[in-house]
Amino acid sequence: MNGFAVDDRDRLSPVEDGQLYIDGKWRESASGKRMDTVDPTTEAVITSVAKGDGDDVNAAIAAARRCTDEDDWSRMPAPDRHGLMITVADIIERHADEFARCETLDMGKPVQFARSIDAVLLADLFRFFGSLAADPEGAARYVSPPPDYATRPVMSVREPVGVVAAITPFNFPLLLAASKIAPAMATGNAVVHKPASSTPLSAIRLAMAFEEAGVPKGVYNLVTGPGAEIGDALVESPDVDKIAFTGSTGVGKGIIAKSADTVKKVTMELGGKSAHIIFADADMDVAIQNAIFGIFYNKGEICTAGSRLLVERKALDTVLDALVQAVSDLIIGDPLHHDTFLGPMADKGQLEKVESYVKAGREAGADLRYGGERVQPDGLGGKGWFHQPTIFLGRNDMAIAQEEIFGPVLTVIPFEDEADAIRIANDTAFGLASGVQTSDMAKALRVASALKAGTCWINSYNYFDVSVPFGGVKQSGFGRECGREALENYTQMKSIWLPVMTGAQT
Repeated sequence: MNGFAVDDRDRLSPVEDGQLYIDGKWRESASGKRMDTVDPTTEAVITSVAKGDGDDVNAAIAAARRCTDEDDWSRMPAPDRHGLMITVADIIERHADEFARCETLDMGKPVQFARSIDAVLLADLFRFFGSLAADPEGAARYVSPPPDYATRPVMSVREPVGVVAAITPFNFPLLLAASKIAPAMATGNAVVHKPASSTPLSAIRLAMAFEEAGVPKGVYNLVTGPGAEIGDALVESPDVDKIAFTGSTGVGKGIIAKSADTVKKVTMELGGKSAHIIFADADMDVAIQNAIFGIFYNKGEICTAGSRLLVERKALDTVLDALVQAVSDLIIGDPLHHDTFLGPMADKGQLEKVESYVKAGREAGADLRYGGERVQPDGLGGKGWFHQPTIFLGRNDMAIAQEEIFGPVLTVIPFEDEADAIRIANDTAFGLASGVQTSDMAKALRVASALKAGTCWINSYNYFDVSVPFGGVKQSGFGRECGREALENYTQMKSIWLPVMTGAQT
């Protein structure tokens, strides 16, 4: 056993018998059905939650619609909304261990990361966007339009879009929900949240925090249940004004198509197949650490994963040897142990997907340098959906280099020079993230500018901050989350032409 002993109490969920949260009330689903959520480490049922359907979605949308059209939420004074969001952040910080445990139990995220990264950034999101509630960046203009040529004042004001549907994935249940909910709330919208069906616990815990903070009823509504039924109902409803989605590119394309009939505002944070480039002049100790964290953090279940490692050919052998040594030192095991680096895949289907790509890589002729198999850590009785970190030496035209695996599988690809690295890096349908490891900053900036990706890390990888915009290009999506730029997704501009003011006014 590594770290400290984990007993049955550590596996108790902070959420018991989860219900839907609609219009400020906890309730069972309209059908009365429930569904189990399973611990990927032990394959045991953690608890059950309400299994919502279309009727529940309609109730949640109606509550959100009333909140935006009839209640005072969108017109709440900015200092009041700011204070409410700060209260939410304070509650999250007080219960940070519970939020972290929800993530660890529900999707296998090592608790060391769930507590030090996810729970911290969760509170930061509500603090940051709460601070922007009072500064929506409207504008006053003075213009002289024909035919009268009189100077007329014009106000351009930023207004909430209305009802926002947040559809979020299993890999970062807390952060990828809050990156939508926080800016939506800050700008006066109401939210209907559909979390991934396999990881609902942290969303329920977040609803509990909203209730404790006194967030007005109807502002946040939670419907747990199967993705297709609930997602389709949200996307197709004429009473939903905006869809904020994070997930696979395939599902995202379907949402875009289905939202066309109601001309919704849509933002998409989709898949990635990010190129992480190591030049021969890089500090190799730093580069190897960044490469390992780039692909194996969160078990590779991260859309920014540096899953294509491009290595300058003259440094190829050195990098491969160092990677194999470094990955062999990673601790795989129970994510509740504080020194575990790699927990289990989030569910059985994800494990099987990883296995299918490893098989495809072998069949395509990729050179397997490490891993490639399921693994059964000690102390778990042969249970858990664990997979070894896996390293291939391959080519950019292989499926393992072109398709998002969403698991701990790295494809190392050699390149000849700077131009070749850029060509290979951009030879993908995706454009979410990228990385460059080099001691030559002029070269680093040239390459970063040439890479078609929404983010580029230089001599680092997988760093995030709530004030920095994040999103992709090409088939990795559109729109930005985090940063002031995110407010654009949840507001619309209205121009109000004022009358010409002449003579004395009383």
